[in-house]
Amino acid sequence: MWMLHSATMLPAFWLLFFMGTCIRLSETMSRDEKSKLRIQVLEMFDHAYRNYMDHAYPADELMPLTCRGRVRGLEPSRGDVDDALGKFSLTLIDTLDTLALLNKTVEFEEAVRRVVKDVRLDNDIVVSVFETNIRVLGGLLGGHSMAVMLKENGQMVWYQNELLHMAKDLGLRLLPAFNTSSGLPYPRVNLRHGVHGPETRTGTETETCTACAGTIILEFAALSRFTGDPTFEAHARRALDFLWEKRQRNSNLVGTTINIHSGEWVRRDSGVGAGIDSYYEYLMKAYILLGDDQLLLRFNTHYASIMKYISQPPLLLDVHIHKPLLPARTWMDSLLAFFPGLQVLKGDIRPAIETHEMLYQVTKKHNFLPEAFTTDFRVHWAQHPLRPEFAESTYFLYKATRDPYYLEVGRTVLENLNRFARVPCGFAAMKDVRTGSHEDRMDSFFLAEMFKYLFLLFAEEEDLPFNVEDYVFTTEAHLLPLSLSTASNSPAPPVINSVVIEELDDLNFEWTCPNTRLLFPDPAFPRNFREPIRSAVDKSCLRPIAHREPGMGRPPLRAQDFMANNPEHLELLRRMGVSLIHLKDGRVQLVQHATQAVSAVAAEDGMRFMQEMMELSSQQQKEQLPPRAVQIVSHPFFGRVVLTAGPAQFGMDLSKSSSGVRGFVTVAEPYNGCSELSNGEIVAGRIALLQRGQCMFAEKARHVQKAGAIGGIVIDDNEGSSSDTAPLFQMAGDGRNTDDVTLPLLFLFHKEGNILLEALKEYKEVEVLLSDKARDRATDGAEEEDCSTEERDHSSPAPSEPVDQSQVTTQEQTAGDSESVQPAEGLGSYVSVDAGEEPPADEDSNNQSVDSLMADWQEDLEAFKQMEKDEL
Repeated sequence: MWMLHSATMLPAFWLLFFMGTCIRLSETMSRDEKSKLRIQVLEMFDHAYRNYMDHAYPADELMPLTCRGRVRGLEPSRGDVDDALGKFSLTLIDTLDTLALLNKTVEFEEAVRRVVKDVRLDNDIVVSVFETNIRVLGGLLGGHSMAVMLKENGQMVWYQNELLHMAKDLGLRLLPAFNTSSGLPYPRVNLRHGVHGPETRTGTETETCTACAGTIILEFAALSRFTGDPTFEAHARRALDFLWEKRQRNSNLVGTTINIHSGEWVRRDSGVGAGIDSYYEYLMKAYILLGDDQLLLRFNTHYASIMKYISQPPLLLDVHIHKPLLPARTWMDSLLAFFPGLQVLKGDIRPAIETHEMLYQVTKKHNFLPEAFTTDFRVHWAQHPLRPEFAESTYFLYKATRDPYYLEVGRTVLENLNRFARVPCGFAAMKDVRTGSHEDRMDSFFLAEMFKYLFLLFAEEEDLPFNVEDYVFTTEAHLLPLSLSTASNSPAPPVINSVVIEELDDLNFEWTCPNTRLLFPDPAFPRNFREPIRSAVDKSCLRPIAHREPGMGRPPLRAQDFMANNPEHLELLRRMGVSLIHLKDGRVQLVQHATQAVSAVAAEDGMRFMQEMMELSSQQQKEQLPPRAVQIVSHPFFGRVVLTAGPAQFGMDLSKSSSGVRGFVTVAEPYNGCSELSNGEIVAGRIALLQRGQCMFAEKARHVQKAGAIGGIVIDDNEGSSSDTAPLFQMAGDGRNTDDVTLPLLFLFHKEGNILLEALKEYKEVEVLLSDKARDRATDGAEEEDCSTEERDHSSPAPSEPVDQSQVTTQEQTAGDSESVQPAEGLGSYVSVDAGEEPPADEDSNNQSVDSLMADWQEDLEAFKQMEKDEL
């Protein structure tokens, strides 16, 4: 993320660029090429599967670097990741229906016999309810579906529903986890003992993720309808209903983790990636499988909010459920790569194409999708455990558009797997996509999902042993037959009184599932969205600018000339497909949506503008300046209150001043400082207080400097902003030479600025010290001494040393205090510094006022601590 700072360009612009190279227009891939790639998929699957069977079975997973099986308890614990392992030959069960889909009937039959003969489900082991449901229960049901299909075709005539019996046994072992007042399942269960009692070694958890509780309905409903026992579907539906009831009613979003007993949201960030992803997926797919209109109503309600708050095409950024206009983080995790595929099922193809293209460019940049990456596509978490979600979305987009471009994307996935992940004993997860180092793991989902979607991508209809249109894919890509929706012994769906279904109009696209074979017959359709984005990647791809767009009549807007409060500039941005969004936290977000430009040429102008803005931002931020300090040194504060301030990239460098700049503060008139000051005679020799906005920071500095001020403090006009919760703010120049500005200019967020204004209001004359660090007033700018003593706690910064304001909380500490201030982690806009002198004895009332202020500030900090816990 590039940060640009000026009075009119608020703190942050997210410039969305897609790193990659120009390629030719998509060309049709021949059947021979597709056949070769399909055969390559089969060879790669055989390499992975055979090595699991030869070196790992009956262990749950293969360790491909050491060529042995991963047995839980015999290998060092990996934490929650190991909760998927239950000593039930996980990889074999997860791979059953993959074998059937890939026409490996002999291997499938052999695998079914092995599972029936060897696998035990009554192990005294604690497993994840979520992972066991989607991988093992889903694998058994998918295997049963394939076995039944083959039996109907005259094969596997010996099969007598053995996998279904095992599935029911496992379902019964998972049911104790649902014994909560809310109906939400415990996150873990002991396969032999359940969740209650000391022998279970679980049942003490109080929270679970939304996806963990909301990704049960497909498997449990299928189990109920296969067996005729409504218990499983009822429990899954109860959990799903509870999550719906607990959605945030204003935003219609759900949080990431929830208390399974009280229903309170524990983590209130909301997105479509880890922790929530498959909850949305299962609402849509449960409607497809079960035909319950209520589930589609819920999905559509959530989807509208996702597109309103989370979707910032092509990005999908987490927000707060109570403050959905406020981003919760500036990075995305790789699990959201499934979402374009879900959007295809929804029929919303355009944003699916855009997000998928962004993901593809990140993949090309790093060879794989990092587990998490920032909004400017840098690595946030470098691992890649061979996740299949991007391949899944690629398959669905190809199925919907028939654009051969997606076949080339699939080819890239294949080549990267073979080049970077293939090892002699299988395929190894990437420990770091930047270095290409491996991790000794090959998760079961690699065989369950990756090869299914890649095979389907390159297969012709005659290559498939059955019609996949007759099945729905679970989140683990297991195949459940759509015929379950009419199972004769299935219970009627429960009635939810809180939801009223309006009369449905089947002509309304919102209430229909798209026919992917007919939806977009023109392969050029997705290309129309990709081309403008891709043209911004490499300057050589940009069209000449000699031919201007008809009606614009002037050269495009340049980034260095842009003013966010200029209506003409905003109109030019609109025509170029660039939107400007004012966020509640005071930031401005620039998003280039090329398809919304008035023409292709205008779209390219927009891309060029965004590139220039990035370059301008890069120039302005070559040097990251540290925070500065505004220290209130007058009576009755005596230097005890220090406010975190943002520096300016121009004017006096306080780090080179031994004494800083000290003076009394005065509010400038006009307060915005955007014109010549009317109270110049008062400002002269003082430090001017200015309000942010209306003009450039450098312009404010020039006006107060002309009036004779010795310094300036710009106070944020965004109410509630604070350095406790916002990143350091640096004020940039105006694009011109700022050598004429010689005074220091600092920036205070609204909360800190309000402290200063309130002090000025109460005491009339307030003196401050502008410096690069908090100082002991007793030295009064003289040579600093080492003030440390044996009595001082070393965790408390000495007054003569720079104060780490991210490690100190606010408490009053007077001279003579023997106890030091204890550090607080992650917070601190106000720091307590030893005053170096006693306040006058006759100022008790004023001291009480200061005590009150300090208590209020401490209370605010505690609130911010809680906010950090809530919002991560």
